[in-house]
Amino acid sequence: MPITLLARLTIAFAWFYHGLVPKLLHIAPLEWQISSSLGLEDDLTHLLIRFAGIGEIIWAAVFYIWYRTPAIIYLNILVLVGLLLAVAVLQPVVLFQAFNPVTTNLSLIVLSALLLPTHPSKQVKER
Repeated sequence: MPITLLARLTIAFAWFYHGLVPKLLHIAPLEWQISSSLGLEDDLTHLLIRFAGIGEIIWAAVFYIWYRTPAIIYLNILVLVGLLLAVAVLQPVVLFQAFNPVTTNLSLIVLSALLLPTHPSKQVKER
């Protein structure tokens, strides 16, 4: 399987899974803990988590389709860094738990970087 396809599928799957399973099918306690740190009422926290789940599923599709667009890749990296920083500020203890955002987000950032064109004027080719 080409590296580009593997990176693309992994990134899209991660966004899709994290939107669907711990946010839409069942709100994971950790999702609730992090989101409730914003100080919103429970109903708004619930809506925020659900909308985040829908947004992540939409982003999975956008990334999967337009992965050759450098702006999409850079936005993906920026959002992953932003989410990591948000967790560091809102619930820093999470960064020290098993299967934490440090390992997940950094891995996805590296995979995203693999999709960046080596020359700015060239689009990503299947490797």
